[in-house]
Amino acid sequence: MPVCLSSSPTAAAATTAASGAAHRFIYPQRPCLHRAAKNFVLLSFVPCRASSVARGLIRGMADVETQKAASPSLLAGHKQALLSLSDKRDLSLLGNGLQGLGYSIVSTGGTAFALEEAGVSVTKVEEITHFPEMLDGRVKTLHPSIHGGILARRDHIHHMEALSRYNIGTFDIVVVNLYPFYEKVTSANGITFEDGIENIDIGGPTLIRAAAKNHKDVLVVVDHKDYPAVLEFLQGKQDDQHFRRKLAWKAFQHVASYDSAVSEWLWKQTEDGDKLPPSFTVPLSLKCTLRYGENPHQKAAFYDDKSLSLVNAGGIATAIQYHGKEMSYNNYLDADAAWNCVSEFKNPTCVIVKHTNPCGVASRPDILEAYRLAVKADPVSAFGGIVAFNTTVDEDLAKEIREFRSPTDGSTRMFYEIVVAPKYTEKGLEILRGKSKTLRILEAKKSEKGILSLRQVAGGWLAQDSDDLTPEDIKFTVMSERIPQEAELQDAEFAWLCVKHVKSNAIVIAKNNCMLGMGSGQPNRVESLRIAFRKAGEEAKGAALASDAFFPFAWKDAVEEACQNGIGVIAEPGGSIRDEDAVDCCNKYGVSLVFTNVRHFRH
Repeated sequence: MPVCLSSSPTAAAATTAASGAAHRFIYPQRPCLHRAAKNFVLLSFVPCRASSVARGLIRGMADVETQKAASPSLLAGHKQALLSLSDKRDLSLLGNGLQGLGYSIVSTGGTAFALEEAGVSVTKVEEITHFPEMLDGRVKTLHPSIHGGILARRDHIHHMEALSRYNIGTFDIVVVNLYPFYEKVTSANGITFEDGIENIDIGGPTLIRAAAKNHKDVLVVVDHKDYPAVLEFLQGKQDDQHFRRKLAWKAFQHVASYDSAVSEWLWKQTEDGDKLPPSFTVPLSLKCTLRYGENPHQKAAFYDDKSLSLVNAGGIATAIQYHGKEMSYNNYLDADAAWNCVSEFKNPTCVIVKHTNPCGVASRPDILEAYRLAVKADPVSAFGGIVAFNTTVDEDLAKEIREFRSPTDGSTRMFYEIVVAPKYTEKGLEILRGKSKTLRILEAKKSEKGILSLRQVAGGWLAQDSDDLTPEDIKFTVMSERIPQEAELQDAEFAWLCVKHVKSNAIVIAKNNCMLGMGSGQPNRVESLRIAFRKAGEEAKGAALASDAFFPFAWKDAVEEACQNGIGVIAEPGGSIRDEDAVDCCNKYGVSLVFTNVRHFRH
């Protein structure tokens, strides 16, 4: 049975200025066994004896009974705010605003200095605690004179009596943000392990959590964007608990996100640093609300993933939108599919996607020709789709996108929801903006490899490595008597790279670096194959066919149908108990068969 050990410090100190002297309390300890989660035992240590003064303070602060105070405060005190900030944006606005409203301001180190520079009167924390900052700044605010004034419940008489007994004043506002850990550990210059540890904030999260817990009496602020709303709230005569709760939620969320970054970073510093840790937190930040989800009756929003592993990782989430309507839920899914597919190709390539499936893919030295061939593969599906390029969209390509007519009738201009590319020239952007007011124009950075892929199921999440394998990463093993020619093998590699982006069961037919037809999402592989041949037509003769998974049957099934339709080479993973049937079938019809030993299911 795993055992989790947790102990409090071997000694704790508390000070008071009631008599002008400091009292130090030593807490001898005894172990206490608590039941924790299933299969775990939590061993913690609790004080067994303390001085009479310490016991009085502990009793006074403990919520052992819910006595109600006759008045909000038993202290003839004044309004007090505690400010401790790493990010000092808008600090002058806040400090002067609070001072103008009659608040006394208590602050620490650099924050106090910045406030004084802005003309704000400040009481330093050490003047309250009668204890200097110590341990290179690790200990500043961790003191009963600070946390007692934050955590005391104003409507509990024994809390207020305890504060009065030890001459501790209350805090009405706590404004704190944290050491820039996230920025430090993700900086381009990197950071040593020791520097990373020193950038983990301790006092800040403690202050935030204390104030957020007692938000009924203490306003907690962690975001400089909230300063104007807070000052406006303080000017009002009505107390809005909803506003307080919202700030408390934001505070806990702020600390949770911060802790998730620390946890992620620290896990990577461990000896194994496995990509699939025993537990982890995904910090999400609202980027925008969407008009609706997949369907109009579903509410939806888009969130940025603030995980350290995704910093500078590229992808659609960080794309720049230059023009067009706001992105929809389905737009994000389709744009992601198109961008991930086109980014796989090294040569100039165009990919057109509809409902997350590539319906047209072509690679050519001339990107204009690649675009035309991608449309030609399935012009009906391409209409209203997403078109993606892995090269710069310049003036000539923009004109082609704007003016190109559908091959189905030669007159209808092609319409697209989104164009996505790694870069645009100024003239190219100008021309595309003129195509349609609604056309979304995105500039994206290529997605990094090795990203953990997450997918939700009811009650849980699935996690896996991203499918990053390309033809260069695998070996195409010839299984048939007929050896494919070099051009055929290149076609097989192109088809195989396309098929990994098609929903299973997936079949792709390709020739001369151009997708001719594809079948996707069918419950059986034969139907996907027939759809692909129907779209490819006569051009399928001598082409390459790729399957995302092995063929369970060959005779009078998918393999034989492919051979009878004149396919030149088949690429599949292999691994079926009937692989020999596939080999024999291809040998009978003189078709080349290669095994990749890699499956590309996509659900």
